[in-house]
Amino acid sequence: MRTRPIVLALLASGALAFSVQPAAAQQTLNFSLGYFTVRGEDARVEGDVLNDNRNFLVFDVSDFNGATVGAEWLVPLGEYFEAGAGLSFSRRTVPSVYADFVDIDGSEIEQDLRLRLIPVAFTVRVLPLGHTSPVQPYFGAGLGVFGWRYSEAGEFVDFQRRNAIFREQFVASGTETGPIVLGGIRFAGDVMSGGFEVRYLSADADLGRPFSIVQNDPRIDLGGWTYAFTLGWRFGR
Repeated sequence: MRTRPIVLALLASGALAFSVQPAAAQQTLNFSLGYFTVRGEDARVEGDVLNDNRNFLVFDVSDFNGATVGAEWLVPLGEYFEAGAGLSFSRRTVPSVYADFVDIDGSEIEQDLRLRLIPVAFTVRVLPLGHTSPVQPYFGAGLGVFGWRYSEAGEFVDFQRRNAIFREQFVASGTETGPIVLGGIRFAGDVMSGGFEVRYLSADADLGRPFSIVQNDPRIDLGGWTYAFTLGWRFGR
């Protein structure tokens, strides 16, 4: 992400917050819009299906980076702590083709790889300057419950049957848990707040059948970084 839009958004958020008087600690309904980046090829879990697929399909792991949206309920715990519960959503479809095979008519053998993530996050944050400060840097950690779905749909080559081409859809889904760490800054007024946040999510899942035809222990790495702008509605006293 480019730094200039981030700086402009932070300045705009700060102007909004400073236009009103800061209030006592309040609950906040926070909305976020950001960009999710999956872990890179060298950092992914052993047996990751995306890294394995790149041995015979043409695509980049970074193609799975994409937009994410979320909502979170934040509750103050005294002056310097805060608890949060929320969820986010991201989905990315990546087209791919076989690197070394084409159909008998010379056309590409195409398939779509799709990853959907719906993390539910339970976090605790520390606010060193307190809830009543108009400028509120924070950091924290928590637990994520990751709802996920991964699919491969299109044409495939059966290497055990004289490279026969067939059409199929392979799907796996489930729920996994993993740690979350985060940090950010927000500019808080009496009614509204705005800011920027970075969080890191870590989890992976066992794909099992039908992906076991690819390797003995196929997995999908669900971790990555989220960079998001936040806008909050503050309420309660």
